[in-house]
Amino acid sequence: MTVATDWRRHGAALALLLVAAACVPPAETEARPAPRPAAGSVATPPSPAPPRAPVRPDFTLAGLAEQGAVMVGQAPSDTRTVTFDGKAVPVAADGRFLVAFDRDAAPSARLVATLADGRAVERVLAVAAGSWRLEHINAPYRGSASSDADFARRRPAELAQIAAARNTSVESDGWRQAFRWPVTGRLSGFFGSQRVYQGKPGTYHSGTDVAVPAGTPFVAPADGVVVLAAATPFTLEGHLLIVDHGMGLSSAFLHCQRLDVKVGDRVVQGQPLGTVGRTGRATGPHLHWGLKWRDARLDPGKLAGSMGR
Repeated sequence: MTVATDWRRHGAALALLLVAAACVPPAETEARPAPRPAAGSVATPPSPAPPRAPVRPDFTLAGLAEQGAVMVGQAPSDTRTVTFDGKAVPVAADGRFLVAFDRDAAPSARLVATLADGRAVERVLAVAAGSWRLEHINAPYRGSASSDADFARRRPAELAQIAAARNTSVESDGWRQAFRWPVTGRLSGFFGSQRVYQGKPGTYHSGTDVAVPAGTPFVAPADGVVVLAAATPFTLEGHLLIVDHGMGLSSAFLHCQRLDVKVGDRVVQGQPLGTVGRTGRATGPHLHWGLKWRDARLDPGKLAGSMGR
């Protein structure tokens, strides 16, 4: 074999190798450089994931489960409805709600939340009993009415006005606030006390009495809307003012000398509402402050705390 023949043979083999190499695809794992940002531009970092709302598997409750007291609750996550002893309770957009216990509330109460998936979360509350006084009052049972017949004639219309005011639905966040006393002074009547009027047994005292001189201003214990302002004194309550704080919670101020607000007014905590008097069934100048949640009568002192705080 000549040298030329050998070269031709090796050249042909080399050509075949080059063609085969050109047909091999690039490796799939070959790293590709990331595109560079344009000159002068600033790279935008990825947006963080929004924080998740904490999951609440059960009720959260603040306050006392006892006769005459109020509790503010937080419903479990994904709650659709809440009931309290079988009756629907309104729930705010943030899951908060209000429940309260009448002066004569039963020893237990049942909270139930129905979730979006149909499950129910239940909490049974043990309700502590209150301790009530006996008070003898030297005032006629019929109040400022001239006679029993006059009282019987006037009282139904007064009760109808009170019922209509309490059935008025208003929007207010006053129920969320820490309540304050509308006036400070000597406590002369206590919530829940069984009362006897000149020897005639009456109902229990539905509020707390604060004895101060006539003409003393009193203020709103929390934000709210005026739903009743009696220009003509009622037989028992005198000049009566009712302020609704939302969620079914309302304040009543009795025996006023003067009212400085009218129905429909929005009031803020600490705003003057009127002056203390002795109109209606009263033996001396004082402010009767009553609290009510739906049909439950409540102890103002359990919500406002001690006067000295």
